[in-house]
Amino acid sequence: MPFDGKRILLTGGAGGLGSLIGHQLVAEGAHVTVLDRARPTTYGHFMQHDLGSAEGLEAAAADVAARDWDVVVNLAGIQHFGPFERQSPEHLTASYLVNLIAPVRLSQAVLPKMKARGSGQIVNVGSIFGSINFAHFVTYSSAKAGLRGFSQALRRELSGTGVDVTYVAPRAVRTALNSPAVMEFAKLTHMNMDAPEKIAERIVGAIRARKRDVYFGFPEALFVRVNALFPGLVDGALAANDRKAARLFAG
Repeated sequence: MPFDGKRILLTGGAGGLGSLIGHQLVAEGAHVTVLDRARPTTYGHFMQHDLGSAEGLEAAAADVAARDWDVVVNLAGIQHFGPFERQSPEHLTASYLVNLIAPVRLSQAVLPKMKARGSGQIVNVGSIFGSINFAHFVTYSSAKAGLRGFSQALRRELSGTGVDVTYVAPRAVRTALNSPAVMEFAKLTHMNMDAPEKIAERIVGAIRARKRDVYFGFPEALFVRVNALFPGLVDGALAANDRKAARLFAG
C-alpha cells in the first residue's frame, strides 16, 4: 500500500521511535497527525491528549472519531520495570490505559467510518514481551498480551469489511522508554536491543505490506512459538535472568 495522500493517525509520535516512524511516513507522502501529550518538533499535525487518564482517553476518542483516517497506528506506550508490588496504583492504572485500553478505544472510535468506506487499517504495536511474559515487566507484558489478543479477535471480526488489522511485536528497542534500571538489566542478561532506526523501518514496512502478525528478532521470535506450546521450557530458560533482575531490587 503506497502512503501517498493517506491520512494516518500516530499515537506516541513525539517519542524517539514514533518520530522516526512519522518522518518516514511523511517522506513517503502520508498526511500524519500525531496524538501525544507533547508536540513533535519537526513534522506532522498535532492532537494533544493524555491517554493515561480515563478523561483524557475519552477526549481523544471523541476528537479522533470526528475525523476520517486511512490508517491508525497505536504506538504510545509506558513501562514499569521492577517488582510488581512496588508499582504505584496510579502508574499501574496508566499502564493499562496507555498500553491496552487506549488502542482498543481508539480502534473503536475509527471503525464506523472505516467500515462505511470499506477500507482502512488499524496497526497495533505490541511487543515480544506480550508473547513471552517477562518477570518484573508484569503490567507491560500483560497489557501487550491483551493487545495481541485484541488484534487477533478484531481481525476475525472485520473479515470481509476491507479493514485490516496489523499486529507488530518488536523485541527490546534502545529508546527513552527504557529506564536506567532496564539498561542495567539488559547489560547483566545480555538482552538483545535493536536500534530504533531499524525497528521504525520494519514497522513502516509491515504497515505498507498490510501484514497480519509480525515478530521481530531472533531467537525471540522462535521463543514466541516455543512459549505458546511449552511455556515450562521458557520458564526454565528465563529463570537465571529473572534471578539477576531480582538482585537489582534487593533490599
